[in-house]
Amino acid sequence: MKKNSTRLMGIIILMLSPFFLFAQIPDPVKFEVVEAPEEVLAGESFSIKIDASIEGEWHLYSVLNDPDAGPYPTAFSAKSNNFIIADEVNESKADIEFDPNFEADLGWHTTFANFEVPVAVKTEMTGTQTLDIEVFYQVCDDRVCLPPKRKSIIVTVDVIGVSETPLEAAIGGATSSTIDSGSAVKSSGLGDDGIFSFIWIAILAGFAALLTPCVFPMIPLTVSYFSKQSDDSKGVGKALLFGFAIIITFTLIGFVLAAIFGASAAQNFASDPFINTFIAIVLVAFGLSLLGMYELQLPHQFTNFLNRKSNESSGVLGILFMAFTIAAVSFSCTAPFVGAVFAATAGGEWFYPIIGMIGFSAAFSTPFVLFAMFPQWLESLPKSGSWMNIVKVLLGFIELAAAIKFFSNVDLVLGWGLISRPFAIALWIAIFFIAGLYLLGVFVLKHEKKPEYISTGRLLLAMPFLLFSFYLIPGLMGASLGIWDSWLPPKMQTDVSVVGTIAAMGGTGSVSADDGWESDYEAAIEEARSEGVPVFIDFTGYTCTNCRAMESNVFPLAEVRERFNQMKLVKLYTDGGADAQKNQQIQFQLTGNVALPTYVILDPSNKQVMAQELGYMASEKFVSFLDKGLNSFNSK
Repeated sequence: MKKNSTRLMGIIILMLSPFFLFAQIPDPVKFEVVEAPEEVLAGESFSIKIDASIEGEWHLYSVLNDPDAGPYPTAFSAKSNNFIIADEVNESKADIEFDPNFEADLGWHTTFANFEVPVAVKTEMTGTQTLDIEVFYQVCDDRVCLPPKRKSIIVTVDVIGVSETPLEAAIGGATSSTIDSGSAVKSSGLGDDGIFSFIWIAILAGFAALLTPCVFPMIPLTVSYFSKQSDDSKGVGKALLFGFAIIITFTLIGFVLAAIFGASAAQNFASDPFINTFIAIVLVAFGLSLLGMYELQLPHQFTNFLNRKSNESSGVLGILFMAFTIAAVSFSCTAPFVGAVFAATAGGEWFYPIIGMIGFSAAFSTPFVLFAMFPQWLESLPKSGSWMNIVKVLLGFIELAAAIKFFSNVDLVLGWGLISRPFAIALWIAIFFIAGLYLLGVFVLKHEKKPEYISTGRLLLAMPFLLFSFYLIPGLMGASLGIWDSWLPPKMQTDVSVVGTIAAMGGTGSVSADDGWESDYEAAIEEARSEGVPVFIDFTGYTCTNCRAMESNVFPLAEVRERFNQMKLVKLYTDGGADAQKNQQIQFQLTGNVALPTYVILDPSNKQVMAQELGYMASEKFVSFLDKGLNSFNSK
């Protein structure tokens, strides 16, 4: 049994290894041999010319860069042992610019590069020879880097004789050239703001899940189990294994999603109407359960079986059963948080669900690991009481409010037009106002007694709910709600808007989310070419919260509109609608990614990308990006 459990752990770890995860990451560089001699002499140097085509705004780094500067420079080596790299590789002129990823001046190629690789066949080789040239390279754009990659380039030559003056290194017995690239695979892709923000969201969701009533009772269960082994000198190691097993249980969910849905798993998951409907129904079901309408729980036979196995077993297997028990019992409260983490993965990177689940489950498992290490800490833990029921009810209200977002996603993707922005705001106002009244003791739920007095804690907790409901009222009349607009449906011209009506009467007008934007990429290119202006493309999504935040808070600014007026504006939805797949292909061809939102300024004459950015950004940075694209276009 111990052998089988060890094998199982090995398989799980292998499945989660970076070498497996990075296998599906897109490769924006293609290498092609454009010139090579048909006949050569063994021991004599000859050149092979190789072209590299680079998609989007990815940078392929120069062979001359210092390896310690940050990214891996492009390097060529002899993979097969029948030839050598005879001299230094020559390349086409590289651009020397400041790389924000590594904060250094680096040489790189964009769009195209040419390499001339000098090689020599070893003197003992004659006849037809197949040369396997290995190129080792890394590509980045202005925000992220892909992991370094190796690729074989095959060349066939006829060796018709041996040179009278062969290169010393090519005389039989010399070893093939290799690249000292080190064993570690590094990438700065995780260094961009987007993924750090996402990890922070996942960690917060993990800690928030700990406050739910079905998780709190699991802590004494953990202490009870590990207190029996308190004299064991390996207690700390077992506690860490316990936490790791909890992380594996949750992370496997993210792994399965990424493996099934592919490179666009996160984006497709977040926008799929069936997935959004399922998440919304789950949120409503658990929300009503937390409000006391009914009780949801796994079959007691199943949870009792898991608990019994964890008590009967010892060692690694017992700890694994214990961890799985924690995950199974707490599922009814953590599932909505898990769904929220998955829905936040609209960045488009396929490994986001996995990273998100690692962050979520690491935060979730922290107290269980600590109490497993130090069971005596239980004595200082607050006792479960009325405060736990208040937390439970408030989470029920919040889950109902969150469900509106997912029902709205379904409505937007399918184009029904049933859930407008004012309607969603009205529902939020009602939910948070009722939650505030509950905290003030105006009403109670079933099986509760009306409080004899309102404590200071309940009063302080009620204030944010009531104030937030009042804060939303101007949004009901058409005003911007700042960052909260990212969780609401976009503004439409059909919305009832008091603010918009007043603005129109004053002559200032009201700009809707899609006012003045084209939706046909090719038609916009033709119009921009005839007008002699650049094209601004907003790769957006119906369910993308950062897209809504940018369109509601940044796009309407006067300084942004001033620059938009100098460009042809195109809005391409990639997560829903009849043209979603085509638009996503356009995005990847131009930028090398499928993240949302992505912004591109394009030269319509040759479809060259003048500037690109992705993710939510401050207005100053966005204006600077627009100026960069306009200046590049006007100076050509």
